[in-house]
Amino acid sequence: MLLIVSSRARARLIPGLAMLLSACAATTPDWDRHFGQAARATLAQQVLHPGAAGNADPVAGMDGRAASAAQARYQKSFAEPKPQPASFTIGVSGAR
Repeated sequence: MLLIVSSRARARLIPGLAMLLSACAATTPDWDRHFGQAARATLAQQVLHPGAAGNADPVAGMDGRAASAAQARYQKSFAEPKPQPASFTIGVSGAR
């Protein structure tokens, strides 16, 4: 038995078969395997010394008294804002 299919029916049948066959295709195993790898690599590159958390040696450089004074000065710098200087305008003068 010979089945004759019109060109219009064939034009509808081919995309339909392509969609059905695409459902059988494997999902993105390569993409899934590497998902998040760029974010993890970027985070790892921002860490200078990964084993620093396990180091029990105290930090050398500042004693407690100097660090406390520096922190107090830093906090005090936000208590009163510095006065803003007058704006500088070129080409405008108050002289008559």
